[in-house]
Amino acid sequence: MSEIPEERILAVDFGLKRVGLALSDPLKIFAYPYMTIAYDNGFMNRLSVVVKENNVSKIILGYPLTSGGEKTPLSDEVMKLKTRIEDKIKVSVILRDERFTSEIAKQMVIESVTKKSRRRDKGLLDQNSAVVILQEYLDMSRKNIK
Repeated sequence: MSEIPEERILAVDFGLKRVGLALSDPLKIFAYPYMTIAYDNGFMNRLSVVVKENNVSKIILGYPLTSGGEKTPLSDEVMKLKTRIEDKIKVSVILRDERFTSEIAKQMVIESVTKKSRRRDKGLLDQNSAVVILQEYLDMSRKNIK
């Protein structure tokens, strides 16, 4: 009897050049950095592979807002991406406010990466921003279950 792989949740920190990805563990308790992929013509295909290979059940997509809660110029692009993912990859996409995630991610990188040259890797920052988005979602989900 073959075992059904456990589902995971994927977080996406969208950028016009790069997209940071983070995955949950199978128990959906912890988020960890996964990879950064280019936002280009092959993006949807690469994202689809990540979803299939990791048995992703839903995607948490960072939704950019100003500190006052207003939409940003990137907000409309994120909405278009949400629709594309749902139509092409057929997985549920949940929008999650990503205010202040970059600042939190910068601090995480400073605390966890000792080499200064590695800290300047923008892809690492994108992945850690996705971790913040996902970890906040996982924490809220657990609180709502209790």
